[in-house]
Amino acid sequence: MIETNELTRKLRTLLHPRAALIAYTQEQDIPSAGENCCFLEVREIDDSGKMGEGHPVTVEFMNELVRGYSERHSATPYGKIPSNLLWCDPRKGSERYIWYNPPRKRMMFFMRSLQIENAEYNLPGVIYEAGELGMRIYAYKDKELKADSALYAAPFFNVTGASVCLGNAKIDRPKDLTYTNLLEYWEKKFWLTEFSHLGANGNPTRSNLVLVTKAARNTAFEMEELKPLNNLKLKDILK
Repeated sequence: MIETNELTRKLRTLLHPRAALIAYTQEQDIPSAGENCCFLEVREIDDSGKMGEGHPVTVEFMNELVRGYSERHSATPYGKIPSNLLWCDPRKGSERYIWYNPPRKRMMFFMRSLQIENAEYNLPGVIYEAGELGMRIYAYKDKELKADSALYAAPFFNVTGASVCLGNAKIDRPKDLTYTNLLEYWEKKFWLTEFSHLGANGNPTRSNLVLVTKAARNTAFEMEELKPLNNLKLKDILK
């Protein structure tokens, strides 16, 4: 998002036209060989604003034009594929990414009403699913993920089933959109939000979630607390 002072600076900057891109097409009533014919030319514009002689647009020119635009406006990630990325669909309008974190300790933040201290807690392995439709999160038990690995309800507040209620964390989408930065962005949106409430399905764990969470501060997370999630397997979401 453009800051106000940056926008003001851009509006005050006098821009000068340097070239015009002109497209020509056939008249609709002229018979063709099955496809409409089109032609592109570029005309340079001098300091007086006068257009010069037209030249056919080259492939190199179009590639450079697209490359320059893409670098400024693309929302498609790039770079090294992280080893924990399980599924990737970067197409605009259908973006979807699935990745995992193995069991670990993680900093968690809570609303005062829950009476749980902000601290690092032991967690089970988690699987994230994020994209155009928001974010979902699952837990898993297997030491090594396989297609038939069972998925469990994530033992966290702010989650109903697997759907995440993203709350008050204000995280800007990274400008340098590598795959690694994109996954970190989604993780921050979840973990930097204050956990505040149970999801609509109540406790996602077999015991009271407050007690389960507090117990995981100084000891390993109790895997027997995880509840199966509609008999879901990892392969069910990797499609």
